Amino acid sequence: MKKGYILFLLTFLSILTSCKKEKITGLITEKAMVVSARVEASKIGSAILEKGGNAYDAMIATHFALAVVYPVAGNIGGGGFMVYRNNDGTKGALDFREKAPITAHKDMYLDSLGNVIDKKSTLGAHAVGIPGSVAGVFEVHKKFSSLPFKDLIQPAIDLARTGYKVTEKQAISLNSKTEYFETVNNYKTVFEKVWKVGDILKQEELAQTLERIRDFGKDGFYTGKTADLLVNYVTELGGIISHQDLEKYEAVWRKPVEFSYKDYNIISMTLPASGGICLAQILKAIEPFDLSKIKHNSTEYVQLLTEAERRSYADRAHYLGDIDFVNVPMDSLTNNNYINQRMKSFSWDKATPSSEVSHGKILGFESDETTHYSIVDQFGNAVSVTTTLNTGYGSKVVVKGAGFILNNEMDDFSSKPGVPNIYGLVGSKANAIASEKRMLSSMTPTIVEKEGKLFMVVGTPGGSTIITSVLQNILNVTAYNMGMQESVNQPRFHHQWLPDVIRMEPNGFDAKTKSKLETLGYSILERNSLIIGRVDAILVLPNGQLEGGADKRGDDTAVGF
Repeated sequence: MKKGYILFLLTFLSILTSCKKEKITGLITEKAMVVSARVEASKIGSAILEKGGNAYDAMIATHFALAVVYPVAGNIGGGGFMVYRNNDGTKGALDFREKAPITAHKDMYLDSLGNVIDKKSTLGAHAVGIPGSVAGVFEVHKKFSSLPFKDLIQPAIDLARTGYKVTEKQAISLNSKTEYFETVNNYKTVFEKVWKVGDILKQEELAQTLERIRDFGKDGFYTGKTADLLVNYVTELGGIISHQDLEKYEAVWRKPVEFSYKDYNIISMTLPASGGICLAQILKAIEPFDLSKIKHNSTEYVQLLTEAERRSYADRAHYLGDIDFVNVPMDSLTNNNYINQRMKSFSWDKATPSSEVSHGKILGFESDETTHYSIVDQFGNAVSVTTTLNTGYGSKVVVKGAGFILNNEMDDFSSKPGVPNIYGLVGSKANAIASEKRMLSSMTPTIVEKEGKLFMVVGTPGGSTIITSVLQNILNVTAYNMGMQESVNQPRFHHQWLPDVIRMEPNGFDAKTKSKLETLGYSILERNSLIIGRVDAILVLPNGQLEGGADKRGDDTAVGF
């Protein structure tokens, strides 16, 4: 009897073990890693690290490679932000966000009656801000790089000239925008054909533009032939960018937003990126609640984050803008007493309608087609970079003779206070258009420390959903003990004050959760095409190894050694 019982027990345990869900893990490496939107770019960045380059060398190589293989968002005609942490613990941030042209003004997208002119800030030459990406990479090279610049840009030049294979997702993306390229440009661009999986996309004009940057440095973009091609074509199409605009552009080193959450130290981007402030507000708002007693993605979890997000995005709409132009009360907005006061109206019993939530009383837009890459090198340096053209393929203007796409970042300003941009984000006077001003962004490149050591590098595209996607991935790992790939794979949700709906990725949330939320007064938007963010992140494991989280919502890939 005893023998039979033991045999039964062993069989039962064997079945139980075989049924146990295998833990999802991403690529694990010993020393270094690059996670980006395309395998080609990640491989190029990783190869630079293997040659002895550092994270900053890899950043430059990856950035230019993405401008070739990921034209929907990778760019030299856009801009972005970088947050870094060196192996000695020093931290900083670089703002290479686009700027409004010198002749831009607050009413430039309004008709004679004061109404916003449809598509003027999103499509065509009037939508373009002054690109910052090239200035940004040269600032990085000057301050931190260890390898010659020509070695870092050459792989992208070769890739543009010889071409690369179009993926299924990319073919769908390119084909969906053919009409826009045809409408906006006065010649047939390299992107206009019916694309199939496996087609080779070659970009000879872009290769030549990159060669001018290789040979003449920053001046190879902001002056000389490339600048002439850009200004002449934008002028031809009726835009307002001048040579003076390009010559005056400078990337700016800034102090990142830094704050603690539980046992972690968070380093994120400051204004004109709203991500750091909003992330601080939301995490501080939920910090008093014990997440160990709240199930992941349960009704209570969605409710708590939604209410914190609602209040933060209301503040974002009213207060935030370019800190070189607007006096933003950053310390007050992230003060614990202020945040606790904002959360006083939160109730587990019902939703707080956004119509009842204005910005707080203080004493004293963005693209789904952004792209993010995270890098940790073999020396322990880390960079988190988010860059964009704004909407997919930006303004759809492809500079004639130069082969690169220009952004439509001017839509990230408030064309008119209270009128939402393409992502439904509402703004105020703080984010009004002004000459040479940087437009507000949702980009949130972020680095997390634990016990004074590097713990996580994270970021994502996704327009207004960037902040909430970064937030949820930080919580997935820190509060719910997930690995990096497991975290990135989780379904996500988003709320941004206005419109007053919870956006949910499809098939990720159970019917009971959604039903209960609706009973409490929440509106839910869930549709098949809804993707929230494409997170690319790296987690430092307890043994010092690195785990990549590459988002399967795209073609994103982790590569390292």
